[in-house]
Amino acid sequence: MSRQVVRSSKFRHVFGQPAKADQCYEDVRVSQTTWDSGFCAVNPKFVALICEASGGGAFLVLPLGKTGRVDKNVPTVCGHTAPVLDIAWCPHNDNVIASGSEDCTVMVWEIPDGGLTLPLRESVVTLEGHTKRVGIVVWHPTAQNVLLSAGCDNVILVWDVGTGAAVLTLGSDVHPDTIYSVDWSRDGALICTSCRDKRVRIIEPRKGTVVAEKDRPHEGTRPVRAVFVSDGKILTTGFSRMSER
Repeated sequence: MSRQVVRSSKFRHVFGQPAKADQCYEDVRVSQTTWDSGFCAVNPKFVALICEASGGGAFLVLPLGKTGRVDKNVPTVCGHTAPVLDIAWCPHNDNVIASGSEDCTVMVWEIPDGGLTLPLRESVVTLEGHTKRVGIVVWHPTAQNVLLSAGCDNVILVWDVGTGAAVLTLGSDVHPDTIYSVDWSRDGALICTSCRDKRVRIIEPRKGTVVAEKDRPHEGTRPVRAVFVSDGKILTTGFSRMSER
């Protein structure tokens, strides 16, 4: 009796063409922190990568034009006292980036044109309000100086970066468990979240109300991510009961 050992996949024999060495970044010590994040963010000027750091948290900011081997002593953004978990470039200013960390803070940084020449330890503003590590930071797509953060305290905070104050709080009554992902709609009127309680929610943040939700979009128990796409639709990624993507 024959038994299938290898999972069938239509991508099994598809191979990509790697970029040339002079078009890559080499010797980057990417963070080994166990968190479900991209650990990378890019905009028209820079690429930022969360990296290994001793005694705190740090991330690299490299100009897009300066590819090749990255010096081990390259200056980093290193103001956090615990590992950095997520980073996001501001859509309205290519020199501004936000970072969330295990030290329960969100920091906003200004990167000089041309990149860093010295380590950057002083943030433009430090946002304090979470009681557990901050794993998600997302800028508002249309309003300037509006930043959303989500922490392992199951709380979402919307910040006015200009004043450093939280202008909106979605507490643990909305999300009873760990928040896996948060995304703004294209006009910034709604947010979409996925949670460990196996629900995807559409929330009107100004009222703090859930306007729609979907239970168990995927059968698996591993993290689900949800994002807004065109025409008001939601795209989710997750796992089957057999942990297939």
